[in-house]
Amino acid sequence: MNIILLGPPGAGKGTQAGILTQTRGLKQLSTGDMLRAAQASGSEMGKRVAEVMAKGDLVTDDIVIGLIREQLEQGGSGFIFDGFPRTLAQADALGHLLDEMGQGLDAVIELKVNDDVLVDRIVGRAEQARAAGQPVRADDNAESLRTRLMAYYKQTSPLVGYYHAKGLLRGVNGLGEIDEVAGDIGQIVG
Repeated sequence: MNIILLGPPGAGKGTQAGILTQTRGLKQLSTGDMLRAAQASGSEMGKRVAEVMAKGDLVTDDIVIGLIREQLEQGGSGFIFDGFPRTLAQADALGHLLDEMGQGLDAVIELKVNDDVLVDRIVGRAEQARAAGQPVRADDNAESLRTRLMAYYKQTSPLVGYYHAKGLLRGVNGLGEIDEVAGDIGQIVG
């Protein structure tokens, strides 16, 4: 089973991917985690990633698709794509890769949220972490989140229509309690 989790920053994609990993045995493919792991691996792909990142450049879609290919080749009971695809070009590239490997997508799950509630949630999360003496993400503030939301709506939200047209899109309320959202996702993935 292969699933994409869609939704703006802070919608809970990473949390829900972690739950699916534990409950369904699916492997979470987070592009950020894959890039860091590749960089540390010293592999040929890792050297390419390190070189691009050292220059401060964005990693190309080809590199990310290459990293995803490596993960798919390792096999498993399925994958959760978290943070990828972010653009229509990336969605096409992922579709071609999955076709080439004899696989497909089983569902694209959109975590639907209200932006104002989301901003309040992220700011509250940062305040709780700060109060508990835990590290706070540098971008966990209202201004940064609004900037990230704008980037999401410009680049990633077109994927909602793209996957709807393919008959793969399902939506859940991303603002519910974690267990409630997980239950809704569980009903989709069966």
